[in-house]
Amino acid sequence: MGSIDTPTIEENGTTQSHAAAVAADDDQKPLASANGAPAEMMPEFETTKKRRSSVLPLEVGTRVMCRWRDGKYHPVKVIERRKMHFGGPNDYEYYVHYTEFNRRLDEWVKLEQLDLDSVEAVVDEKVEDKVTSLKMTRHQKRKIDETHVEVGHEELDAASLREHEEFTKVKNIATIELGRYEIETWYFSPFPPEYNDSLKLYFCEFCLNFMKRKEQLQRHMRKCDLKHPPGDEIYRSGTLSMFEVDGKKNKVYGQNLCYLAKLFLDHKTLYYDVDLFLFYILCECDDRGCHMVGYFSKEKHSEESYNLACILTLPPYQRKGYGKFLIAFSYELSKKEGKVGTPERPLSDLGLLSYRGYWTRVLLDILKKHKGNISIKELSDMTAIKAEDILTTLQSLELIQYRKGQHVICADPKVLDRHLKAAGRGGLEVDVSKLIWTPYKEQS
Repeated sequence: MGSIDTPTIEENGTTQSHAAAVAADDDQKPLASANGAPAEMMPEFETTKKRRSSVLPLEVGTRVMCRWRDGKYHPVKVIERRKMHFGGPNDYEYYVHYTEFNRRLDEWVKLEQLDLDSVEAVVDEKVEDKVTSLKMTRHQKRKIDETHVEVGHEELDAASLREHEEFTKVKNIATIELGRYEIETWYFSPFPPEYNDSLKLYFCEFCLNFMKRKEQLQRHMRKCDLKHPPGDEIYRSGTLSMFEVDGKKNKVYGQNLCYLAKLFLDHKTLYYDVDLFLFYILCECDDRGCHMVGYFSKEKHSEESYNLACILTLPPYQRKGYGKFLIAFSYELSKKEGKVGTPERPLSDLGLLSYRGYWTRVLLDILKKHKGNISIKELSDMTAIKAEDILTTLQSLELIQYRKGQHVICADPKVLDRHLKAAGRGGLEVDVSKLIWTPYKEQS
């Protein structure tokens, strides 16, 4: 699965350096030696050959240029290496991180994809290069990262963060099969040890049990009675359904969902104790069953008023408005509870961007339609958005001023229209009349 172009293959199957190659004129080709190099270039050729062999095998931490799927060369850092089963002492495969891009694009590459003329010295592992990330535009970040929200690890100290990155640096599962999709994974997920030798896993799309082989999945599917997530259907509008799954009643399903989600979320804490959480599974339904497209989770009881702990739209279903729908749905549940809500902190940069877009659209839509003055408290009561989130959102849009000891909202219609246009479309609407749900505290 993936939207990245297939790499171009050079003519005759050879690869070039990322530096431009100059072809000799057909009528004036110099004499070549037995190994193919021009005779007058033999000393230089031998020197280059010796220098290349001296850098092999590449050390972990080496920076080098690597030919990517687009056929172009990009800077990478060697994260790990492994010996080839058949080959010489310097025959290794290398696990590399493309320093321009998100970690989800890390992959194993062969030696021929690397330009050894560009090898740089090994750098201190404790010093991470953040420059390329900072240079990326917001549009580039969104394009690379897709549309998912994740909880960050800003609360960890530097040593703990390095330990996390060391433990999760190499993807253990390359692809999964889920329903009719084969999906490339993005990140490491701590599956049980017996799955350490599996590059691909097969998931039952209904109960989320996972297996090593296709035949095991086929046998399982003949026995599995589920055609939807194992919970209560609380919303149905057209072909969309939402199921509420209690982690305590469906512990194995909850844990399997966490294993699956971790493959696509970098800094997600894996909760083995799923008893404390409710999972809301969004599905597309057809005559074969209800197929998961994404989910969010929330704590059953949150002292901090968190209405969402983790959220994910699976890669095949991204860019269809489902992420925005899930955020909106979490606030509709808060309204039903008669509470204000906010996502669990800390948020990643991309997570904050997603929420700021939702808050902007909801608040400005109300301000456009409302006649007369309105307070932040009134906005919070109407939307279930926490007052602090409303305040920071309006301040970022420069729609609020502090006068005579209180905050005053300045809602010029032209300014509102401009900000609404910049915020983009709101995605799929939640039809509240189709939501049939009882808050957890009221359940017997």
